[in-house]
Amino acid sequence: MEGNARDIRLYAGNSNRELAEAIASSMGQELGHATVEKFPDGEVFVQYKDSLRNADVFIIQSTCTPTNENLMELLIMIDAARRASAARITAVIPYYGYARQDRKDRPRVPITSKLVANLLTTAGVDRVLTMDLHAQQIQGFFDIPVDHLYASPVLIPYMKSKMDAESVVVSPDSGSVKMAQKFADRLGCGFAVVAKRRVDAVHVASSHLVGDVKGRTCLIVDDMTSTAGTLCAAAELLKSEGAGTIYASVSHFVASEKAVDRLANSCIEELITTDSVPCKFDFGDKVKVLSVAKLLAEAIRRIHEGGMLTTLFS
Repeated sequence: MEGNARDIRLYAGNSNRELAEAIASSMGQELGHATVEKFPDGEVFVQYKDSLRNADVFIIQSTCTPTNENLMELLIMIDAARRASAARITAVIPYYGYARQDRKDRPRVPITSKLVANLLTTAGVDRVLTMDLHAQQIQGFFDIPVDHLYASPVLIPYMKSKMDAESVVVSPDSGSVKMAQKFADRLGCGFAVVAKRRVDAVHVASSHLVGDVKGRTCLIVDDMTSTAGTLCAAAELLKSEGAGTIYASVSHFVASEKAVDRLANSCIEELITTDSVPCKFDFGDKVKVLSVAKLLAEAIRRIHEGGMLTTLFS
């Protein structure tokens, strides 16, 4: 199939094929034909079956677990599209891996999220579309346009069925204060903050609570979680302070085995998240997954047509 500057092409790596197919379906499109596989020695091989000459190419790939493999797939797909003379290449990264390594908070450590930005740019990407970055400053790591969406337009309508004016949105640590405050404003309810102390990479301790939660429904809001340690520690503190039903919401649930047991044994009634990352574990009714496919599809359509994305933030 011959491409031209008016043609849009959607392609997907192997990280989150289901979301990519849902995005394509929402746009009335089909995913393009591409081979993305591994050689016996583990090297990634990519070949596009369609002509990309002068086409507007969107490559959909979350850089989630296995992070390095999915990132390498994305880089190679970008390089292959550039060498196939695509007019423009946009990397659609619903979940941006390595986002937590965004600064030097200890001696002799890397700023890996900046390194990833450099790799994407060097590979040949022209634009990045992503959602709920762990740190806003990551946008500044790129010298190319970055469209940063928020999952809140998908999450908040569902949360409204759980909350009322007496409910409280809770930030589980200082890093999530702005996000939680915006959720509280949108939901028209109260706001509280939990002070967190990180013991190590997988253990945290919640020590103090600022705000009144006694007898109230609480919603703990964060951008992401992998072990659910921060959420569960905050929930225990809220329960000890007399909170009523406790919910949690994260944009990206990068689930690990530790999260299965922690959530099952926690006082969190339900964890609300999106399909930006595929969930490989069975959490039963404990986890509610909402799709961001329509949100991303609309953003892709507007980028292709040269429209504004501002209204997608509300």
